[in-house]
Amino acid sequence: MIILFGPLRSYLAQLAFYGVASRFFGLLPANSVANRAMVEPMTMRVLILGGYGNFGSYIARALKDDPAITLIIAGRSQAKAQAFVAGLGGTNPAEAAALDIGGDLAKSLAALRPGLVVHTVGPFQHQSYAVAEAAISAGAHYCDLADARTFVRNIGSLDHAARQQGLAIISGASSVPCLTAAYLDDAARHFAQIEAVDYGITAAQQTNRGLGTASAVLSYVGRPFTTLIDGRMQRVFGWQGLHSEVYPELGRRWFGHCDVPDLDLFPLRYPTLKQIRFGAGHEIAVLHFGTWLLSWGVRFGVLPSLDRWSNALLKASFLFDWRGSARSGFHMRISGKGHDGKALIRTERIIARSGHGPNIPCIPAILIARRLAHGGLIPAGARPCLDLISLDEYLGALASLDITAIRT
Repeated sequence: MIILFGPLRSYLAQLAFYGVASRFFGLLPANSVANRAMVEPMTMRVLILGGYGNFGSYIARALKDDPAITLIIAGRSQAKAQAFVAGLGGTNPAEAAALDIGGDLAKSLAALRPGLVVHTVGPFQHQSYAVAEAAISAGAHYCDLADARTFVRNIGSLDHAARQQGLAIISGASSVPCLTAAYLDDAARHFAQIEAVDYGITAAQQTNRGLGTASAVLSYVGRPFTTLIDGRMQRVFGWQGLHSEVYPELGRRWFGHCDVPDLDLFPLRYPTLKQIRFGAGHEIAVLHFGTWLLSWGVRFGVLPSLDRWSNALLKASFLFDWRGSARSGFHMRISGKGHDGKALIRTERIIARSGHGPNIPCIPAILIARRLAHGGLIPAGARPCLDLISLDEYLGALASLDITAIRT
């Protein structure tokens, strides 16, 4: 039954959205997106896992006024979810749900009946695909904000199951690899070949910093991983490889090596690449150099992995807020040969003010939710978040924020 009607499901779901497919009711499996759309033809139920957290709350606020969406704010605490929903407002009343990624997800999602599950609960470095698998079982599309290299790279292991159900399962719907690939795709038209990319993200000190994000970064500080250097994959260590970048408005910011999905995805996607360096850094130099010093302890086995101290280190970082600002940045320097055979370099920057930087990684999930809710198509299958959002779409979605993209 699923295989027979799978090709029809996405089409019928769109017809149902406009209220003209009700005569097909009962044709599809009861838990399918299309069948639910026939029952509730005017809205798509979007469940945000971690919906009252830093990233989840940004996504919820961006989607709350969309008449085609009903939000389900989910997390481990029913009380926190309800409190967030009470202050959220929006066109359609949001719902609150207690949901633990370590619990019986398939049963919970079946009861909540989402059309899309947005997974924002990190860190993803040590997670399984339990949430995505539960979404498939419940007949829901799925996207996550993962920046964990292996997690995003291997999401294709769910491709067969996703295709059988006619569902889109998207991993890495975040700054990396979605935004970074969009920049390279846009630049590719100017190059005969792209040979090197040097880029990074510098955080604002005075902004919301969640435990999941801190744990993700600390998990690879001082740990070895590989990146493309001189045309082959070579070993580097997290938060080492000290280098700096001077930004407009922000001044000099420091960076160290970070392990992200791009390091595996981009050599295959852009075969002329010979060099990839991605870095991240604190706004406050003393914090950056302090983390750099700790990385040597981890590298030489004097210290354990720093993520075991994530909570304490995160709390300590807030003591330095008075020395920082609410401004963060992104840079990408792309080099290679132009169509005239000459050396070509393009530099892209983003300056985020007013603490708006954490909105940037939320944009892909917001755009995916809106696209599906308004009847847009995303091909069925499981894949990293590539080829779904253009650079113009991504930057356009930032227009209402205190964020400036500088293109040279």
